[in-house]
Amino acid sequence: MPERTVSEWQQDDDVRAHVLVDGDRPLAYGELWFDTEENEAELARLIVDPGMRGQGLGRELVRGLLARAVKAGFDNVFLRVHPDNGRALGATRARDSRSSIPASRRTGMPPSRSATPG
Repeated sequence: MPERTVSEWQQDDDVRAHVLVDGDRPLAYGELWFDTEENEAELARLIVDPGMRGQGLGRELVRGLLARAVKAGFDNVFLRVHPDNGRALGATRARDSRSSIPASRRTGMPPSRSATPG
């Protein structure tokens, strides 16, 4: 993904970009779009490095974004997924929706207005 494209995505004040990394290597990228008037947050632009897919990173990204949206006080959190996008649908299905982000060697998802996936 071109850095310029990702930077342009983050221009709106209601967009919060997050990156899941391993050391200096970006593994996954996602955004939270906040709508305070409607008291809702949307998970958007979820991207996992193609070479890292199938390892649960999408699910970890979704769980982390959900936790951040809830912590920010939003009562409604949603994600639009095309019904043919099996990988995205799988990432949104959690065995236990109450579980926290799994501990790992990853450094987490620090908010960053200049975050770019590799």
